[in-house]
Amino acid sequence: MRNRKENNGDSDGQKVNNNDTSNECREKFYSKLCELRERARKTGLEKDFVAHVFRARGNLKFQPQEQISWPKTIAMALTVSFLVMAGVATFAGVIIKVTGWDEEIYASFRESHCLLDNGGFTIEIARPLTNCDCCRNLKEFPIERNISADDFVRKYAYTAVPVLIKDATQNWTAMRNFSFDFFKNLYTTTKDALTVIEEECQFFPYKTEFETLADVFNMSTERANFTPGEKPWYVGWSNCHSDVATVLRQHYNRPYFLPVDSESSQVDWIFMGGPGLGAFVHLDYVQRPSWQAQISGQKTWTLIPTPECEHVCTALNVTVSKGDIIVLDTNQWYHATYIHPGEISITIGSEYD
Repeated sequence: MRNRKENNGDSDGQKVNNNDTSNECREKFYSKLCELRERARKTGLEKDFVAHVFRARGNLKFQPQEQISWPKTIAMALTVSFLVMAGVATFAGVIIKVTGWDEEIYASFRESHCLLDNGGFTIEIARPLTNCDCCRNLKEFPIERNISADDFVRKYAYTAVPVLIKDATQNWTAMRNFSFDFFKNLYTTTKDALTVIEEECQFFPYKTEFETLADVFNMSTERANFTPGEKPWYVGWSNCHSDVATVLRQHYNRPYFLPVDSESSQVDWIFMGGPGLGAFVHLDYVQRPSWQAQISGQKTWTLIPTPECEHVCTALNVTVSKGDIIVLDTNQWYHATYIHPGEISITIGSEYD
């Protein structure tokens, strides 16, 4: 996935055909999925058994001297983990008896924030099934212009059907003000902004050595400007610093097509860098659908249906150009991005309900 060719999507964001980017994304994704499935099969995690476990959830009990198989151990740990994540602090419905357990194992459970690592394997088997209506018979990425809020609600807002809204950022001062230097100045001159990002927000270094947003803003001018011979970079982060948010929202408006009664998240998401591979194929685990505005540069998105929908749905590509907004339920579609050469890619987005 690293050495992918530039996609040749046209300026209107039409579906990109026969491109290496899409094929390579799919190959890597399905290869990893097959690996996960094989691991599940070898450890005895049969589909019907897993489904039964997650339906039963709180009804499992550990017996002190019971011979517990590996699949059952995994399933019970997942059950407890889900109850914890759901806020059931008392572990209602689950009785854990540690008689006969190795003290070191018990201590690791007691001292750990999570009973089971939230890795690709556990995430995939625990993921809610997708309603395939969001992609059934969808052969090309939907594109709209000047869509009304009523039509957006009817066709896209809560259906998980993706859409590209052309020329959706008119009158946004972000289009001429947002840049690497703008963000660097904003975060380095706003009190505690970088600290809050590091301690309370999320930072995505992707394929860079950066560990914090501060590292990004400390890179050399040559690298920041993508001077030939310098290492490429692409990063993303969520902003939860109120003073920074106030400044950001002076430069962009709530997308005009969102439902009038919908509530937007207070968290902004910013992605910046290029060219080359942006995000690898993945699902997000957020509460709501989201929108992302292309402030500068050009980015191609590859969308891949979830495995349960692959028999009725196909992968989609769309190129998002400056001024466009993509709306996508990133919980329902596996997705990856590719940044085109040229102007730095900067996007800003948020969630809505």
